Amino acid sequence: MNTTFQISDPSLESQWRAIILFGKNSATYKFAFAKSILELLEPNKGRLSLEELAEPFSRFIVEHLQQNDKQGSSKSSTFLNACRSFIQHEIDRDQLIQQTIKNGFNNVIDAFQNVNGGLINNVFYQKDYTSGKKQIVLTDDIFKLQESTQFINFNQEVEARWKLVETAWDQNINSNLLEVKHDGLNEELYIGDFMRRITITSSRDALNGYQKGKCFYTFNDIYIQKGVYNICAVDHFLPHVNKRSHFSEKANINGVWNLVLTDPKVNRAKGAKIPNRKYLERLYNRNEFYIESKHPLAETIIYQTGDKPYLRRRFLEKQYNIALSNSIQEWTPDNELPGNF
Repeated sequence: MNTTFQISDPSLESQWRAIILFGKNSATYKFAFAKSILELLEPNKGRLSLEELAEPFSRFIVEHLQQNDKQGSSKSSTFLNACRSFIQHEIDRDQLIQQTIKNGFNNVIDAFQNVNGGLINNVFYQKDYTSGKKQIVLTDDIFKLQESTQFINFNQEVEARWKLVETAWDQNINSNLLEVKHDGLNEELYIGDFMRRITITSSRDALNGYQKGKCFYTFNDIYIQKGVYNICAVDHFLPHVNKRSHFSEKANINGVWNLVLTDPKVNRAKGAKIPNRKYLERLYNRNEFYIESKHPLAETIIYQTGDKPYLRRRFLEKQYNIALSNSIQEWTPDNELPGNF
């Protein structure tokens, strides 16, 4: 079952990202399961038993529970209670592993690869509970995914999505009032204000999946790992220098709607110039990916740009025209690959 995100891009990378960004979120087990698969994936290892998956799966859940106790929308969870008991030293690691095998995977294995009510086109594993051994059988496609240039970004993308979901649950914020903000100095997303600020995650980690790991303008691959010499830049699509003009029209130029990731060399070349108008449609599509993905970045985009598609298009056109009126020229990169959104 395809999302709009996948229609023009049926790649394995987009199918994986559709699971993480667009799948149903009633608990955070999906994210722990994704991180477990990424950690355990090895060449020529075609099967993963629940016993093998249980250690990283429970470890990731425990790590997040220690930071944020809200890890699901239901009022009670036998598995989460077992993890809490482990944190309180009421059970040991072996007991936690056994509880994980028994209760941790009840829904996640069947539901993980479902997006918008149907299976992704190229499943990454098959469930095999025959012969008294519970395991998943990995397909060739997940090993092809492992060989992709974007594989290196996936773990950080999963972690960022997890933090966004659990923060919104924990704060119990009305989704219509939730606004995720951007700290340009530290390149982080946060909620609140300077008196009570809650940092959520790196801007790069949260934004990268929605851009499919590509530079917004050139569509070359980009990378989000700290310490990498060519780590991507967080760019204001419409330049920050004109923020006063936009503010007078009640637009937050620092909003998520206006943030894109770029190759660092491309970002330096662009500077404070206005991107060619053709990129406005790409910005609209990227923002619609947020909205399609649901909570919580979706509500931020809606809050910042409008609650209906035609209003969001009108908003972007208006802000683009404001920026263009303050600029001498439109900018286009010297070289670019064909885009698919």
